[in-house]
Amino acid sequence: MQVKLNVIVGATAILLGGSVFAQDMVVKIGHVGPTSGGIAHLGKDNENGARMAIEELNAKGVTIGGKKVKLELLAEDDAGDPKQGTAAAQKLVDSKVNGVIGHLNSGTTIPASRIYSDAGIPQISPSATNPKYTRQGYKTTFRVVADDVHLGGTLGRYAVKDLKGKNIAVIDDRTPYGQGVADEFEKALTAAGVKAVAREFTNDKATDFTAILTNIKSKKPDIIFYGGMDAVAGPMLRQMKQLGISAKFVGGDGICTGELPKLAAGTMADGQVVCAEAGGVEGAAKKSMDDFYAAYKKKYNIDVQVYAPYVYDATNVMVAAMVKAGSADPAKYLPELAKTTGYKGVTGTISFDEKGDIKNGALTLYTYKGGKRSQIAVVR
Repeated sequence: MQVKLNVIVGATAILLGGSVFAQDMVVKIGHVGPTSGGIAHLGKDNENGARMAIEELNAKGVTIGGKKVKLELLAEDDAGDPKQGTAAAQKLVDSKVNGVIGHLNSGTTIPASRIYSDAGIPQISPSATNPKYTRQGYKTTFRVVADDVHLGGTLGRYAVKDLKGKNIAVIDDRTPYGQGVADEFEKALTAAGVKAVAREFTNDKATDFTAILTNIKSKKPDIIFYGGMDAVAGPMLRQMKQLGISAKFVGGDGICTGELPKLAAGTMADGQVVCAEAGGVEGAAKKSMDDFYAAYKKKYNIDVQVYAPYVYDATNVMVAAMVKAGSADPAKYLPELAKTTGYKGVTGTISFDEKGDIKNGALTLYTYKGGKRSQIAVVR
């Protein structure tokens, strides 16, 4: 506990330039993600995105309701665990944060969302894609990425139409995200006239997939879809190679990371993996995303994993709503946040619908070549 407090205080000191002037109003923005555990690299990526936005806003100077404000980041670790996620949420509520960016996983975001709703605190998830998150009737829930209906459905159609898949196996990790996106993928297969030859499941901490992969191998798959995160997908790809399974490996944003080739330990063939990330920009708008990637690399000396730009945009959207409302009081700026329309972010144009979902959300399809992620197309 002492270590965590030191991290938060240290981050705050950096964000505030070491001090807060007496006349400044402090606005607290919470961020929650798994900064420990198997997907800590993704949680840290998210936290970096929030920190980058807040440091830039503080450097530019933000005025809300005629008062100069200093933004303060309160960062919490939920380890991708629902119980730890709700504890982190309650801690932020008790700290009287003005808003929350997070959580990363659907499995932590959904239970935490009730706590924020009960407290009337706006929450924007940069990465939770399970449809349930914004369909609970809460006025405080928003997301800046397309949901699993869009993600899984698009991948399912792509697997049949573009990859010409006929023998397609489906595996999920039984989390709200993994199972949700796999269900939508399988629905899209059925709609396209293809029946999955196998539906298997594992869990998000598993390391041995020999039994399920051996069963799938007997079905002679040309495509294996995995609903889950890269920490499991990497070892799964290694074991596919060991078992002589050369099928295409398809998945959602959870596997679509810069870390996947390292986790797969060189077992990925060029073009073997096809994944989709919620969001995407094309043409002239692509420059802002490219500029973000370059600025992030310069600042942190590491590449963006997946979600940092979405966290960056979510943070800026939240602060923009406060400025427009002339107040950082959640009850006063929440209506302005809900009315967000046409916000030009690095991830594209952000507008929310009546549920808090992003309107006309894009998806970007990627593959990997030479151990590097390579864009295939942006689809809507």
